[in-house]
Amino acid sequence: MAKKNPLKVTDATLRDGQQSIFATRMQTGDMADIATQMNRAGFYSMEVWGGATFDVATRFLNEDPWDRPHILKKLMPDTPLQMLVRGQSLVGYRHYADDVVNAFVRHAAEVGIDIFRVFDSLNDERNLKTCLRAIKESGKHAQLAICYSLTERKMGGPVYNLDYYIRKAQILQDMGADSICIKDMAGLLSPDDAYTLVNALKRFLKVPLQLHTHYTSGMASMTCLKAIEAGVDIIDTALAPFALRSSHPAIEPIIVALQGTARDTGLDLNHMLTLGEYFESIVPKYREYLNQTRLSVIDTGVLVHQIPGGMISNLVAQLRQSNALDKLKQVYEEVPRVRKELGYPPLVTPTSQIVGVQAVQNVIVGRYKLIPMQVIDYCRGLYGRPPSPIDPDVQKRVLHYMKRDSSIVTRRPADLLEPELDKARESIKDFTQDIGDILTVTLYPDSGLRFVRQKYGREHPSTK
Repeated sequence: MAKKNPLKVTDATLRDGQQSIFATRMQTGDMADIATQMNRAGFYSMEVWGGATFDVATRFLNEDPWDRPHILKKLMPDTPLQMLVRGQSLVGYRHYADDVVNAFVRHAAEVGIDIFRVFDSLNDERNLKTCLRAIKESGKHAQLAICYSLTERKMGGPVYNLDYYIRKAQILQDMGADSICIKDMAGLLSPDDAYTLVNALKRFLKVPLQLHTHYTSGMASMTCLKAIEAGVDIIDTALAPFALRSSHPAIEPIIVALQGTARDTGLDLNHMLTLGEYFESIVPKYREYLNQTRLSVIDTGVLVHQIPGGMISNLVAQLRQSNALDKLKQVYEEVPRVRKELGYPPLVTPTSQIVGVQAVQNVIVGRYKLIPMQVIDYCRGLYGRPPSPIDPDVQKRVLHYMKRDSSIVTRRPADLLEPELDKARESIKDFTQDIGDILTVTLYPDSGLRFVRQKYGREHPSTK
């Protein structure tokens, strides 16, 4: 009989599950009402924060984002709480100075975060260093992630091949990662590639290996099973009501599939069903955010165009704004061209927006006739080092638009940034010096400042 090696499970229902399906609109109160029962579930960890949750809390929910982990930690003291961090971009869309990164990680640890999953949109490990050091200094678990991407239909080709992922995992382990995560944000990891990849990584990794994959393409449950067979230590799932679609595999079928095997999770199916009933009961509050434009709960198109669901919605919004929705097919064809020219960045925040906006402009106005500032910064190296060199002709054309410094940056981008916290601290010194408020304003100078001013009665919400 095979030696028992129970699979560990991270529940993503309260963060990536609701972010993927319900536009991140789930309110903290609805989480708090079920938190005690979720604490009893026996999950390895629960992802409850990070990603878009910070921005949405201040912009749409009128909630202080720092309250959520603090409240949930009190209600779930036995379960490690986890968050997603965009490397040097934290929970924002640009790189922040090191003083901001250090303060953010320290404060997140203080309010209840135990495990920090940190990724960089270019898989440039230099952009993880400050986060990693701050997490270690806070005595918390640093999980460093590799964004999974492809240039072909399957793993291979000149960029995203097995050697690429092995090399990246080795670098992250040598940096001091407490665990490694394969982050498959678009659901592109096929079952056979999952087995090959996990099997190869487990041969040399001394730290646990986790798989994060989305159900977008319909492959995720099969992919997880093959990864489990190959020896992956932990997987991400969601409770059924907040699973599937562009979310994650549902935990309930996986519990039954592994029951009685060496990888038996030990999780109680009946308890999961009880938790699921609660989430079904609150779904009507959020149903308006559910994509109901198609019958299929999976997007088989992603198997061809490889564009993540969130990026598609952004493309549609941009085209609608320009009265050019009829050009969507052309944009789908343009995205891979732009991505290749920009060095094959993984399509994840913020590089998905960088590639997407340029693709839309190329279709509407003409190729590289209108170039957003983000694309210029990207071509200067201000986001980091792309997985493959940028097309030199495109880079030259893009940088030609710069009227000031157009030099190419080869060192870690954040080395160029001056400290930022004092400026934010000064802007709100008359009514708060709370570090959470200071960080909120630093991360989001417009919406964050508006929220903090409203929080202290210095500004009234718009009636528009």
